[in-house]
Amino acid sequence: MAAQEEERLPRVTVLHEYIGNRTFEVSPTSTIRDIKQLIYIETNLPVLEQQLSQKGKEINDRVQIGDLLHSRGCIIFLVLNTKGLKGGGRFGQTTPPLVEFLKDILRRYPEGGQILKELIQNAEDAGATEVKFMYDEREYGRESLWSADMEQYQGPALYAYNNAIFTMEDWNGIQEIARSRKREDPLKVGRFGIGFNSVYHLTDVPSIFSGDQIGILDPHQVLFGPHESGQCWNLKTDIKEITEHVDQFAPYVGIFGISEKMIKDGIFPGTLFRFPLRIKPSQLSSNIYNKEKVLELFESFKVDADTVLLFLKNVQVVSLHVRESDGTERMLFRVTAGENQELKLERPDSLKTLGLAIDQYNNGVQCNKITCAIYQVNIVTEDETAKETQKASWLVCNSIGGRGICNEMDCLADDLKFIPVIGLAMPLTFMDEEKGAVSGFSGRAFCFLPLPPGEESMTGLPVHVSGFFGLTDNRRSIKWREVDQWRDPAALWNELLILNVVPRAYVTLLLEAIKRIQTEKDQDFALSAVGIYMTWPDLNQVRARWKPVLEPLYQELFQHAIIYSFGERWLKIGAVHFCELDDSIHYTETVINYLQTSGMQVAKVPANVATALDHYTSDSKLVKKVTPALVRQVLRKIKHKGTSQEKLQLLEYVLSDENYSELIGLELLPLQNGTFTSFSSASAEKDAVYIATDEFPRSLFPGLEGRFISENINPSTRTALKESVKSRVN
Repeated sequence: MAAQEEERLPRVTVLHEYIGNRTFEVSPTSTIRDIKQLIYIETNLPVLEQQLSQKGKEINDRVQIGDLLHSRGCIIFLVLNTKGLKGGGRFGQTTPPLVEFLKDILRRYPEGGQILKELIQNAEDAGATEVKFMYDEREYGRESLWSADMEQYQGPALYAYNNAIFTMEDWNGIQEIARSRKREDPLKVGRFGIGFNSVYHLTDVPSIFSGDQIGILDPHQVLFGPHESGQCWNLKTDIKEITEHVDQFAPYVGIFGISEKMIKDGIFPGTLFRFPLRIKPSQLSSNIYNKEKVLELFESFKVDADTVLLFLKNVQVVSLHVRESDGTERMLFRVTAGENQELKLERPDSLKTLGLAIDQYNNGVQCNKITCAIYQVNIVTEDETAKETQKASWLVCNSIGGRGICNEMDCLADDLKFIPVIGLAMPLTFMDEEKGAVSGFSGRAFCFLPLPPGEESMTGLPVHVSGFFGLTDNRRSIKWREVDQWRDPAALWNELLILNVVPRAYVTLLLEAIKRIQTEKDQDFALSAVGIYMTWPDLNQVRARWKPVLEPLYQELFQHAIIYSFGERWLKIGAVHFCELDDSIHYTETVINYLQTSGMQVAKVPANVATALDHYTSDSKLVKKVTPALVRQVLRKIKHKGTSQEKLQLLEYVLSDENYSELIGLELLPLQNGTFTSFSSASAEKDAVYIATDEFPRSLFPGLEGRFISENINPSTRTALKESVKSRVN
């Protein structure tokens, strides 16, 4: 009960053209003098130079706030006037009017699907698990309204619902457009404070229904009185007024389960935003919105809806709906994030681990390591219009860099109120092993939610990367240190985050993927060794800004067993011989099988892995390759016991480097009688082996089949053997 009373404390909003709006939550017994003292604390404006007025009348310092309250709610708007400087008139810098301020935000913050993402961010910050958007085409009554001016806002609207309730901080924060309350909790996605205001692209009068309050915002300051930019009603204390203006509040009934009973009971267990579409140009924007443009907004959102939920910890369902003018409602699209049944606790347990690591970082605990939490996410998109359902699985690694990894980064984190958070998402589906790449996939940058599609968000990495990045003012791209902003601390932070945290998280993700393949922990884990290799960055594809990831990534990765051999084992680089023979060559399989059966570990890797090995292996001798010399060396120790055809193929391979002097002792010389003899350096006639020619055919030497080279060898091998004879003669 006490908590409810505290929530309904009066809020006094003081309006001033150049110090900005200030909102204070005070007791009804507080006086105007107390408010002036609060203004002094925040602005250093002396109490004696302040004048507070309401509706044009100056208020005495002894008047209590409770005396100014009226039945319409617990918000009071006061205008602050200053007496000016002694000996002169008003002086000081001013802020633009509210409408001009919002217009500037809209100029910098383009419209499109990003508007819906901002509302998802607000829901994520509030702890909601579900978000719904609806275009409602219906017209509502115009008889019992607050004023005739409200009629134009009773038509078609876009709604945004989430299943969390506004806190008092949220109610205050949404009124403070110039600064974000989320700075106190930096991990909240919408911490930059301008995202919500992007809705003014499509509406002039947004409203919020949450918990026990309904608030309507009016940046034009014409609907509720001069200098008043909104009005708030409490379902309990203002129920009489709500009942009297039934048409005014009718648009909130029947939407996403809201009933008249909820309003009468005084509580709605969720949050509903209503954005009446702008039907004619206004001072705020000339943008006109209709059904077609809202559906375009939906389509814009659907472009990357399959990744919107990847790095969010709360929101797991987002859906798009339409309600026709006859009241018919249908769902157009839904995206859902879920886990496999046998791994239901994996994600919540991971989030707990991350929460503890964040607390440690905020409390200054030295750690000098990265805390990683990995879980599988299954994303399902249902497009009812196209009658399509698509499923994708991801392995997601969220990580927190501990204090001590980089002192410069720790100092910036404290100054900027940032936290070294990095998330990586590896696709487990979309694999196209024939092409050796992830079909239709290219890595993008996220700041918890995907940054707008385009060159700025492309990384060139084969994974998605989410980070607590410093973004540009319009939140469309990551800040980088340029010539004109070389000392920008947020840009430097981004570079340090990419250099120090991304590589270690990347290694952890790859090793965990290998572990899951080995243990088959998850029966639906649709990833193979080829898929792992696809997730190694390709040096030629990575964008310049992200190349600092590569060296520390590979230096650490190469310390582990990350090469998959033909013996189906994951091994360290030094324990493997790499085969570079093309699969189309007829003897490739024979060479590999012989080495494997001889106890050697052989592996083949795609071009991106081979390039990484060449560039980032500190000791070039560590990368051992399959060569004719290696096969000759093994043949001297271990006799080949395979078929004659395999022997001929091995012979062809060991001849391919033309190093004929190393053939001595190899039992690979094929004879006409079907046996094989060793290459010999002896010159005695009894040991000689002959090659038949047109001039001296084998028929001239009957009974000597055991002294002639087989006639069944291919021409290239025959030619090579002739060359080997010449080399010995010379």
